[in-house]
Amino acid sequence: MIAKETGSIYRISGPVVTVTGIQARMYDVVYVGEQLLMGEVIQILGPKSVVQVYEDTSGIKPGEKAVNSHEPLSVELGPGLLKQIYDGIQRPLPALKESMGDFIKRGAKVPGLARGVQWRFVPKAARGARVQGGDVLGTVQETKHIEHRVLVPPGVQGTVASIAEGQYTVADTVATLDGDVKLGLMHRWPVRVPRPYREKLMPDVPLITGQRIFDALFPVAKGGTAAIPGPFGSGKTVSQHQLAKWSDTDVVVYVGCGERGNEMTEVLVEFPQLEDPRTGSPLMERTVLIANTSNMPVAAREASVYTGVTIAEYFRDMGYDVALMADSTSRWAEAMREISSRLEEMPGEEGFPAYLAARLSAFYERAGRVVNMGGMTGSVTIVGAVSPPGGDFSEPVTQNTLRIVRVFWALDAKLAQRRHFPSINWLTSYSLYKDILKGWFERNVDEDWDRTIARVMDVLQKEAELQEIVQLVGSDSLPESEQLLLDVSRMLREIFLQQNAMHEVDSFCPLKNQYAILKAILAYWEMGKRAQAAGVPLSTITSIKAKPMLARARFEKDFDAAMETVNKSMAEEFGRMGAP
Repeated sequence: MIAKETGSIYRISGPVVTVTGIQARMYDVVYVGEQLLMGEVIQILGPKSVVQVYEDTSGIKPGEKAVNSHEPLSVELGPGLLKQIYDGIQRPLPALKESMGDFIKRGAKVPGLARGVQWRFVPKAARGARVQGGDVLGTVQETKHIEHRVLVPPGVQGTVASIAEGQYTVADTVATLDGDVKLGLMHRWPVRVPRPYREKLMPDVPLITGQRIFDALFPVAKGGTAAIPGPFGSGKTVSQHQLAKWSDTDVVVYVGCGERGNEMTEVLVEFPQLEDPRTGSPLMERTVLIANTSNMPVAAREASVYTGVTIAEYFRDMGYDVALMADSTSRWAEAMREISSRLEEMPGEEGFPAYLAARLSAFYERAGRVVNMGGMTGSVTIVGAVSPPGGDFSEPVTQNTLRIVRVFWALDAKLAQRRHFPSINWLTSYSLYKDILKGWFERNVDEDWDRTIARVMDVLQKEAELQEIVQLVGSDSLPESEQLLLDVSRMLREIFLQQNAMHEVDSFCPLKNQYAILKAILAYWEMGKRAQAAGVPLSTITSIKAKPMLARARFEKDFDAAMETVNKSMAEEFGRMGAP
């Protein structure tokens, strides 16, 4: 409801409008101009309130009215979120297109959840039951595979006075509590306020992505934080597509924050066509897309990440594992920089506001695996793409992100130019979850998992050290033992680290297959060293037929049979050399 307290516009500076005549609080939503453009109070200077407007302010002038809603920017949470495409302030873009065409008119107001759709509500709480915030009132089958759990809003408690099964819209009352508290299928929540939970759990369960370099070398935990920085064309968007498609999460929230229009169009066109490999249904059935392109108002870009993480927390509170993809936080930071400069705040490094690190930290801290208020376990994993200008990782957004996140997947333009995808640089990337997750991998994959990964990283690091010598004098001048190590590292790069996102089999690699490939490559190295000790020439060792067979095995549907053939062939060939 819009309150009747009305003031007037005093000053306009792009998306920043100064208003007088209203008694506003910080982050109150204010509607400015004759078209009632939506904005948010970001500064209070005595009798004046400074509002950042989420739409183009062209044409409005001082003296026009401003209306204070006395409410913070909030999103509607309830059935109908999945399969939806929103802008940064939760206006559904398909509904706007239907009524306005391809260009959104200023002042457009469409509810986040469709009011005309009826949902079948099945009660879970009985009449007379005592409920509190986070408890499940009932369920709605939102999509074929996702059950929407209708929650008691945080901060609300009481005894169920009435509740009934039936067909309801999100605006209808489905239950009442004592004291005539009415509850519906949806409730509203302010986007800048983290939703409460009972307990935060240790991040000791990995997010399985099926991407070999992520799972094996630099794993992220469920409820963890990761950053993918990289220059233009290095594969950020494809990497996030793969994570959205294959990660073992229940719901995906994708926030396109300030990306170029053609890139966002690609996402909006491709996502509805992607098939969910776990269910066979369209991936959109468990996805919420938030699209805020670079030509949209800058203030809405700043709000879009909060809208996304609030929706993610809502599904977490239902007991689901959620992956939030933010692409990219650099554009978000640029929006903050523009607004900060219009407020004439003291600039920090490279013109970014001094509170950049605090804002980034507050965003990433909303990730976590938690026991929610209803006693269920859910998680929000945040993966933020960073787009440093010119691929310079020393710029402020990348550096501040690195201080906060626990996983750093560094994209390398040189690897991308060599068509090595995913173009993650294994020498500059890292994961701080490795030690915590070690026990899970040893219990669920193999007790030798951690030692195997350590050996692989050792080989890759030694290769990097030898490359300087190779570039000066060539690999033929190295001892044969080091030439064999270079051959092993080449196998690791070309067979294990490279992965074809477009191939029906290689697009997803289960953990047991990842481990089998690594063990086969390391077995080749051990047999090769024994063969060298027995006097076998390096050329004979490196030309065994099992090597190309191993490279092809990752593309085979019957992977186990292919690997059995590879290991048998390798043992026989080295056996004939006298070094099994």
